[in-house]
Amino acid sequence: MEARAKSCYVRMSSTKVAAVLGLIRGKDVNEAFAILKYTPRRATEAVNKVLKSAVANAENNCDLDRNRLYVSEAYANQGSTLKRFRPRAQGRAYRILKRTSHITLVVKERV
Repeated sequence: MEARAKSCYVRMSSTKVAAVLGLIRGKDVNEAFAILKYTPRRATEAVNKVLKSAVANAENNCDLDRNRLYVSEAYANQGSTLKRFRPRAQGRAYRILKRTSHITLVVKERV
């Protein structure tokens, strides 16, 4: 059995989120929460919310034991990009790309 949680259109680049997800992939849930608590990255807030949701889904929907859960899959896909313009010298405009990402976490129970 597995439980998953997904957060879409998070206003952060998927590469920045993927760096944090790499730290918790394969770890126990309690250890993953501890790693996220002491990691000084902005992406940890979004990942922490998704991990809490995945654990709640596992407990309430799948009747899994929280103490035996681990993060089996963790990935961030690129979402849609907001395109904005910034004025520059001599009447020019430079494009600013505000990237989004879709965060997916899957937790499973250790056998």
